[in-house]
Amino acid sequence: MERPQAQERAAYAHFSTITTRWMDNDIYGHVNNVTYYSYFDTAVNRYLIEAGVLDIHQGEVIGLVIETHCNYFAPLEFPRNVDAGIRVGHIGKSSVRYEIGLFDQGAPMSAAVGHFVHVYVDRATRRPVPLPEAFVKALQALQLPAEG
Repeated sequence: MERPQAQERAAYAHFSTITTRWMDNDIYGHVNNVTYYSYFDTAVNRYLIEAGVLDIHQGEVIGLVIETHCNYFAPLEFPRNVDAGIRVGHIGKSSVRYEIGLFDQGAPMSAAVGHFVHVYVDRATRRPVPLPEAFVKALQALQLPAEG
């Protein structure tokens, strides 16, 4: 198995800035590992809301996380801004694999890389549903051309 590597900014299709908070730091003076997952959620959901395809309060379709992972390469700290890069690695019938890189603001290489998979379900029944067309278009904007 190939060892995970930090990635360059060019590996991501969209960026948003997240401000670290005092409570994000742990006793060791850096952002606690579990907080990175909160940053992943924030970056992806902010993009979907701003793209107009996610209504967190009344939308009929919601995403449930079924898989998540993170590799850490360098510490992030408070008080700093974090640049969160996102891309879509796979679009399925009712699922999406989001891939995220977290960068200390202005840094060329990621401090962490991770992914999570959402399965989109009907809000009321919690049963998987096909991704709406507008949603797929917003996701396709986050896909990068295949290398090679």
